Amino acid sequence: MYNGRLVRLRAYKEEDIERAVEFINDEEVKKLLDSNIPFPMTKWQEAEWVRTRKANEDFTYDFAIEDLETGSYIGGCSINKCDMKNRTCVIGIMIGDKNYWNKGYGSDALKVLIKFIFEEVNMNKIKLFVFSFNSRAIACYKRVGFKEEGLLKNEIYRNGKYYDAIPMALFKADWIE
Repeated sequence: MYNGRLVRLRAYKEEDIERAVEFINDEEVKKLLDSNIPFPMTKWQEAEWVRTRKANEDFTYDFAIEDLETGSYIGGCSINKCDMKNRTCVIGIMIGDKNYWNKGYGSDALKVLIKFIFEEVNMNKIKLFVFSFNSRAIACYKRVGFKEEGLLKNEIYRNGKYYDAIPMALFKADWIE
């Protein structure tokens, strides 16, 4: 487990499945996460995902995010697509419990994740992609040091309209703990 000021990153537990299904099927949460068609996920699908997660097997790491004070599961974050030769990876994060939005929990979770990536996994560059309509996430990423690397025009179709995707990155040399 890895602690921040507000959150703890830990492995997923069976007890997280019910809440995870609620989070991932929330219309507002889902539209911010995935460029695919926002189709509901079943409890069985989420349970299978939690049960089959194995860190290190393919250099993918999935963490549950919990409130450090209450121990409540509030979301998740992950490290994906680790390129061990070039020392790059892609991350994702979701604060699914809306009671924790705009209170610093996402930023704190990112700081803990970034520290883990640079100090334990030894990556040089962390990448992510954010949809242009997700201004709250863009501000959060910039706050912890990510910089925009370009613009993917009309990359995502949501609610009858096309939106851009913004690739962002943080380099180890630019990271200030």
